Amino acid sequence: MNWFGRKRKNRRLGHEQVLDVRLRSDQIRASRMRLVAISLALVFATIFGFYIVWRTGELVLNRFVYENNAFAVEQIDVQTDGVIAPDQLRRWSGVNIGDNLLALDLGRVKRDVELVSTVRTVAVERVLPHTLRLRVSERDPLAQVRALQMRAGGGVEMGVMHVDAEGYMMTLLDPRFRAVPAAQTNDFLPTITGLNQNELIPGHRLESVQAQSALQLIAAFDRSPMSGLVELTTIDVSSPEVLQVTTGQGSQVTLSLLDLDRQLRRWREINDQGRRYGKAIFTLDLSVSNSIPARWIDAAAAPQGVPKIKNPQRNRKNNV
Repeated sequence: MNWFGRKRKNRRLGHEQVLDVRLRSDQIRASRMRLVAISLALVFATIFGFYIVWRTGELVLNRFVYENNAFAVEQIDVQTDGVIAPDQLRRWSGVNIGDNLLALDLGRVKRDVELVSTVRTVAVERVLPHTLRLRVSERDPLAQVRALQMRAGGGVEMGVMHVDAEGYMMTLLDPRFRAVPAAQTNDFLPTITGLNQNELIPGHRLESVQAQSALQLIAAFDRSPMSGLVELTTIDVSSPEVLQVTTGQGSQVTLSLLDLDRQLRRWREINDQGRRYGKAIFTLDLSVSNSIPARWIDAAAAPQGVPKIKNPQRNRKNNV
């Protein structure tokens, strides 16, 4: 008898609904786990398949290409527009006869040769089946500087370095590395002084305005009306606004950093005018625009230095 008027609940039906919900939840979870497992298996199989293909391709390349004697280097063809011996360029390349041509790292070969401060650029090319071709462009020295250098036995000493027209520093080329005996280049190259010693590093480019102006002056002088009349021996760049030039004929000439061609023409006019009166320039300041301060000496008393011939080996072509 239901004393309180409440209906008895069907507890068995509720329990079956809970079990059914739990069963469906377990099935969904199991289905998701199977999908995850299948996905991981597919990913692993794909990666393993790519690895097998990669390893197979690598073995095939090594067997039939990189270790194939049919592509062994038999000739290293070197051409240079300068004076470095081709055999020395071959040694710097690090390539040996018998190396596999296709396995060579051409970037490494190019980099190793261009680490030499006297080399400007190198073009490296494979010529199948047996030839490696090097085309070398060398730097031409335009001036020289006195720089601190390491001694073979330790310590430092003052030595000579060369500078090309772009301002790149070069060590002197060892005579053993040359194709021909060295000319006395230090006899005609003007010396640039007043540079920061910390900048005088082989392969490093001189960036200061004064140093670049000095190089521009040397290049402009060779094509100016003064060429052949006097010889530039020293250019002092220690002043921030002018270049102090000493000539082989004993003259001291000051030039500003701007409009060098115009100043060289004025130098020629003043030189010719003095010669008409039997005078030679002792000091001359071309950096002053409104006047031209000059001091003269008798031409007979001036040093009679003869401008030296430019380097006869510049732009010589070697084809070996």
